[in-house]
Amino acid sequence: MPIIIIIAGIAALLVLIMALRVNAFISLLIVSIGVGLAEGMDVSTVVGTVQKGIGNTLNFLAPILGLGAMLGGLIAESGAAQSITNRLTHWFGEKRIQWAMLITGFIVGIPLFYSVGFLMLIPIIFAVHTSTRQPLLYVGIPMIAALSVTHGFLPPHPAPSSIAVIYGADISMTLLYGLILAVPTVIIAGPVFGRTLRKINVTPRKDLFKPTETAPDKLPSFGIAVMTCLIPVLLMGTAAIAKLTIPEAAAAAKFLAFIGDPIISLLIAVLIATYTLGVSRGKTLTQVMEGLGDSVKAIAMIMLIIAGGGAFKQILTDSGAGDYIVEALKGSALSPLVLAWCIAAALRIALGSATVAALTAAGIAAPLVGATDVSPELLVLATGAGSLTFSQVNDTGFWLFKEYFNLSITETFKSWTAMETIVSIIGLIGVLLLDAFV
Repeated sequence: MPIIIIIAGIAALLVLIMALRVNAFISLLIVSIGVGLAEGMDVSTVVGTVQKGIGNTLNFLAPILGLGAMLGGLIAESGAAQSITNRLTHWFGEKRIQWAMLITGFIVGIPLFYSVGFLMLIPIIFAVHTSTRQPLLYVGIPMIAALSVTHGFLPPHPAPSSIAVIYGADISMTLLYGLILAVPTVIIAGPVFGRTLRKINVTPRKDLFKPTETAPDKLPSFGIAVMTCLIPVLLMGTAAIAKLTIPEAAAAAKFLAFIGDPIISLLIAVLIATYTLGVSRGKTLTQVMEGLGDSVKAIAMIMLIIAGGGAFKQILTDSGAGDYIVEALKGSALSPLVLAWCIAAALRIALGSATVAALTAAGIAAPLVGATDVSPELLVLATGAGSLTFSQVNDTGFWLFKEYFNLSITETFKSWTAMETIVSIIGLIGVLLLDAFV
C-alpha cells in the first residue's frame, strides 16, 4: 500500500537524520529514490523524477534565496539593525522596551534568514539588557519571536517560499496573508508571553557577550535602514493589494505585478542596498560585490535541502502516492489546513528541522490543493505554522537559544519551546479564521 511505503520512507528519513546523522539533503535524496522504487517506478523514471523535482523547485527559488541572502548580508554588515534598535529604544523608552525589540526583530527578520538574524541581533539584546537592567529573556523573547514568525510565515524566507512553489500558491498573496497573521501572533508570543519570563534571571555567557557597538556616526540612518529592509515587502505587498483592487488588464496592474514579482522586488532591493548600505558609506563597488558573494555561500546547504524536498514531493506526485493520500483523506472530517498543520507538526517534533519538516509535509499534503477548495496560500501558512511547533533537543535552534541565553534545559523548554509552540498554535488559529473570509 502506498501509505505504508510513505510511512516507511518518513521513518527511514528519521533514522538517517537523527540516528545516523546523515546530511539532510543526502537523506532526502535516498528516501526519495527508495520511495520511488518501492512504489513500482523503474530506475530511469525515478532518476528523471528526482531531477524534475529539483529543477522545478530551484528554477524559481534559487534567485529568490540568492538575492535574499545578498540583501541580508548587506543589512548585517552595515549596522542597519543597530540603527533601528537605537532609534526605537529612544522612542519607546525603557518601560516599553519590549515593543522596540519586537519591531526591530520584525523589520530585520523579513530579509534575513533566521540563523543570520539571530546571530546579528543577539549582541543588541545583550546590550539592551545591560543598559536597561531588564531581565534578559524579557528583553530578548519579543525579538526572537519576531524572527521566528517571519521565518515561518513570510516569503522570501526559504520555507514559506518553497512551500508556496510546491502548492502552486501566489507568493505575493501568501506574504499579504502572512503579514495579517504575523501581527497578532508575534504580539502574543513576544511581549505578552515575555512578561511571564521576568522571574527567570540569567546573564549572558561572558565568552559570548561582546558589548561593543558601532559608533552612531558610522551607522546608516534610521530611515535608510528601515526603507532598505522593507523594500521587498512593500513591493510585493503593493502587488498583492493591486491584484485585489485593480483590473488585471490595466497598465498599472501589470507594472505593479512586475515590480512586485519576488525576484524583481528582491533585485531592486539589492541594487538599492548596494548603494545605501555599501557605496554611500565608503565601500567600493568591488568590495560590496565580494561581500554579496560571501553571503550566498552561506545558504548553499539550505538550497540543497530545499532541492531534496522538491525531489521527494515529485516522487510522491509522479508515483501516484499523492492521489492515494487524497482518496484516503476524502472521508476525513478534518480541514485540509488542520491536516497540513498536523503533518508538519509531527515531522517537526520527530525531525527537529523546521525547514525539512515543512518541505516533507508539503510534499505529502500537496495533492490536497487540487482535490479540495482550500486556499493554497493559507495551506502554505498552516504548514509553516505546524513546522514551528514544540522545538526541542533534536533542533539546532533549541541549543542555539539555550547556549546564547545561558539557560538550563528546563528554562529553555519554558521559554524557547513554549514560545515556538505559541507561534505555531496561534498561527493555526489565525489561518482558520482567515479561511472564513478568503
